[in-house]
Amino acid sequence: MNDQIAPPRPDEADVLPSRPLSRGEKFSADLEVVGHLRRGNDLDVYDAWSESRGARCIVKSLRPDRRHLDGPRRALMAEGDLLSRFFHPHIVRAYETIDEPLPAVVMETLGGQTLGRLIDDEGPCDTASLGHLGLQLGSAVRYMHAHGILHLDLKPSNLIAEAGRLRLIDLSLARKPGPMSAGIGTWDYLSPEQARGGEIGPAADVWGIGAVLFEAATGEAPYADDADADREPEMASDGTYSYRDPERFVQLERAPRRADSFAPVERAAADVICACMALEASERPEIDELLRELEALAAVPLEDRRWAHTPMVERNYEPAS
Repeated sequence: MNDQIAPPRPDEADVLPSRPLSRGEKFSADLEVVGHLRRGNDLDVYDAWSESRGARCIVKSLRPDRRHLDGPRRALMAEGDLLSRFFHPHIVRAYETIDEPLPAVVMETLGGQTLGRLIDDEGPCDTASLGHLGLQLGSAVRYMHAHGILHLDLKPSNLIAEAGRLRLIDLSLARKPGPMSAGIGTWDYLSPEQARGGEIGPAADVWGIGAVLFEAATGEAPYADDADADREPEMASDGTYSYRDPERFVQLERAPRRADSFAPVERAAADVICACMALEASERPEIDELLRELEALAAVPLEDRRWAHTPMVERNYEPAS
């Protein structure tokens, strides 16, 4: 796989500058930039106007100076394909993908703010709020798993909260279960098996749900105090960025701090969080069992519970046909 930057074609050199596109510039005849929102290692995110829709959209595009990187291009197109095929009330929707002149995914605009910002502004959640948050996130993750896909990057900054409704965004690391390189994910939230590399399955996302709930309960990520957490990642062979030296993850060989020793949450909530973050993947609850426990935390009336009688059986997470 070749991720080297090829020389730009002459006709692109003047059209696509290295800087982000400015207000008024166009992705296509239909899409005009309203504003640049943020820049990542390989991607830019824009607020854009869609003439055909008569509405604002979010456009996630390859940076102009990264347009010849094959790995990030394919990863972005794969994310757009997944989001255009997923129909779930707690997963952001994609309208279309664009190949030229810049690969891009056009998505719905979401109001509200990230869960991370909400936690910073309003403080930790109470037990019932944790339950409702977990139910919404868990239902989205369960839906992805039923379609044979793991998210692998569950964290408060990838969740948008608006009027009590949670939406999961950013499927840039999403992929099928199986063997993976060490360290793919985000430092404070990835599971021990993601840190070490090897066979990765649905339990990695159960850990991610636990990490999100931990931060919502305490105001801090489970490993927020660990040293060297801000170091720069390396590009993996598939075009994603990761921390590739598993020795740097030695802290993940110990359990996270218990939530009930860190914040005044109910013991039942702390037990659910810690079960999700068991160091051994086989010791974590399956997603349906977790949803059952979250209904209890959310104090859902018994007659309205959907997971109360879910049988404890081994489930098949092979890709759907």
